[in-house]
Amino acid sequence: MSLSIRAARLTDLPELVAWNAAMAWETEHRQLDRDTLQRGVAGVFEQPRRGFYLVAERDGVAVGSLLVTYEWSDWRDGDFWWIQSVYVSPDARRGGVFRALYAAVAQRAAAAGAVGVRLYVETENQRAQATYEGLGMQRCHYAMYEAALAGTGGSAD
Repeated sequence: MSLSIRAARLTDLPELVAWNAAMAWETEHRQLDRDTLQRGVAGVFEQPRRGFYLVAERDGVAVGSLLVTYEWSDWRDGDFWWIQSVYVSPDARRGGVFRALYAAVAQRAAAAGAVGVRLYVETENQRAQATYEGLGMQRCHYAMYEAALAGTGGSAD
């Protein structure tokens, strides 16, 4: 069974929206507003400066995806690439899908001159943390804080 990674296309929008909603439910038991989510996913395609999605396919069938966004670091004079909105279909989990997606991100980030790749993970998600550490990622010493602004729907996603 061959696994390939490709840039997401606008035709992937329904699946990306569904996977984001599933990920929010599985990891945080959060029901996302579908209209807001659809606009948010579409916004990446509308303004590429926001980032890009990658899709993993096994034998031509989409089995997972992630979003990459950018953060400028004045300390390092370069961009960090943030991995977000990771989702792998339940039947494809533990089959190297995230490993392949991560390798594609790391390769693209290095080619673009990024200074590093980052992601955040739920503090209780031990399985994901073990996966990231197994790929050579290291826990950093920062804690994340946020302040939701009125009318934005609450905490970070």
